[in-house]
Amino acid sequence: MQLNRTIHPYKVVLGDFISAFLGWMAFYLSTNHFFVDLTATLSTTVLTQAFMVASSWVILYALLGRYRDVYRLSRFKEVVLLAGMSMGGAVAILLAFFFEDPTSARFQVYYEPIGYYFVLHFLFSAIGKVAVLNHLKRLVLYGDVYFNTIVVGSSSNAREVYNELESNNRHLGLNIVGFVQSELSQPHLFQEQIPLLGDFHKLPALINELTVEEVIIAIEPSEHKLIEQILSSLEGEQVRISILPDVYQILLGSVKVAHLFGTPLIEVKRDLMPFWQQILKRTIDVLAAALVLVLLSPFYLLLAVLVKMSSPGPVFFKQERIGLQGKPFYIFKFRSMYTDAEKMGPALSSDNDPRVTKLGRFMRKVRLDELPQFYNVLIGEMSLVGPRPERQHFIDLITQQAPHYKHLQRVRPGITSLGQVKFGYAQNVQEMVKRLKYDILYIENMSLAMDFRVMLYTIKIIVQGRGK
Repeated sequence: MQLNRTIHPYKVVLGDFISAFLGWMAFYLSTNHFFVDLTATLSTTVLTQAFMVASSWVILYALLGRYRDVYRLSRFKEVVLLAGMSMGGAVAILLAFFFEDPTSARFQVYYEPIGYYFVLHFLFSAIGKVAVLNHLKRLVLYGDVYFNTIVVGSSSNAREVYNELESNNRHLGLNIVGFVQSELSQPHLFQEQIPLLGDFHKLPALINELTVEEVIIAIEPSEHKLIEQILSSLEGEQVRISILPDVYQILLGSVKVAHLFGTPLIEVKRDLMPFWQQILKRTIDVLAAALVLVLLSPFYLLLAVLVKMSSPGPVFFKQERIGLQGKPFYIFKFRSMYTDAEKMGPALSSDNDPRVTKLGRFMRKVRLDELPQFYNVLIGEMSLVGPRPERQHFIDLITQQAPHYKHLQRVRPGITSLGQVKFGYAQNVQEMVKRLKYDILYIENMSLAMDFRVMLYTIKIIVQGRGK
């Protein structure tokens, strides 16, 4: 029976904390006449200082995502990373003492032996990290920790992958519970090894039923349409996805081997931004939304009065949209259309749309109707930048032509998007599909720098009045 895996990542956290604590204490004692007066040296102040330094290191590692997927961390890469971080940490601590009091003699005490701290912290951290990772990798190797895995593909390809994983990749801890066929017409050639679980359309149900954590797609990469359908069926599932490459892709350099001598696989990237950028992006969203809602509250009131005067009906327009992980939410706008604008059913707006009021036409050109969505950003339903959310009715129409639309639901929808600034508002489903490539381009290149570029371009459009 598999051990409780939730406790093991905390072993890495504890190991890092103890290593950083001991590294700081060794550094402090070595620069304060070691063993001359140990009781005086080990004061509460010193221990508190060591605790704070060690806690800072752990927080830094967490922000950099070093505690995610700890069973797959490379010991060599971790040691190399620790060397650079230890040097950076030593310089940061030196600068902290300097800015605390540039004239203090205490700064000189730490200036001379700064190399000591780099060596000591790196030594303790590297030994601690390698020891803990060795322990975790032994748990995986001996089967105490494993990951339920499904192979997707033709029977012959699946059998080849199964045999290779079983013989050369035990260190990955893959427990293959079965395979699903990419084509139902294919015969099942290796019932004696792993069971056939059906076709790939059953993947979401099988993932939940069998607690699957990894899916390996073993079909010809040239079958792009089929791979697209399989990936679409896995959208929203919390599993690691890998694709078996062909020789052409290997020659192109698109295959990065994560484990030396292991089976070459293209891992489908699930984490779109580094963890620290995710936190910073959300922090910027909350601060910006709160600032806009407070500072522009008089302008909100003015627009509310103007909307009320422009035509009969409510000030705000509320409509259900689909957001992160396919969850519905209500988006808010200043009403720009006459009431009962969709009494004939859902319809997209177009140029010279008679349903749009005169004030609404102006608000749309300079995006003023979108201002209430800062409330959606504040409560976490939207972001400043992200694909524009759509209604389920239009999502169903889009996915008939482009099943990969679900890819957009991996991120929070935004007030503005790359698709909107590059393509503009879509007037029909065909234009929605064309705009889709820009939103996917944004998702695959997500970063804070990309967000700032989209926001600057949005401001340019607003100033030029080139909204719809």
